[in-house]
Amino acid sequence: QVQVVESGGGLVQAGGSLRLSCAASGGTFRLYAMGWFRQAPGKEREFVAAISKSGGSTDYADSVKGRFTISRDNAKNTVHLQMNSLKPEDTADYYCAADFMGTIATIKSLHKYDYWGQGTQVTVSS
Repeated sequence: QVQVVESGGGLVQAGGSLRLSCAASGGTFRLYAMGWFRQAPGKEREFVAAISKSGGSTDYADSVKGRFTISRDNAKNTVHLQMNSLKPEDTADYYCAADFMGTIATIKSLHKYDYWGQGTQVTVSS
């Protein structure tokens, strides 16, 4: 059983930056592709970014390309999401998720993920 715990959310003005972190425990971290998803009030959960098991490949939603960067440290069992140039439409609860033996070809689909965190709230004011 893998546990993932997000941190780093908060309130920021438009144009600002936040760095989300996700700490994983209880499994062999390097065997999991990792992803970030978000869910705004009244909307479905959507893909934001994902990173392969080795960290060598990444993928992003079109809405965040060029602004967000996902990274991982397999020695520390952590994943980070650096969010720059934030917009009010980025306001949502952000979730970290782990996909056992996931590949870059499939990790945009939330249904592929095995373990989820409780989420961290990001609010971007205009």
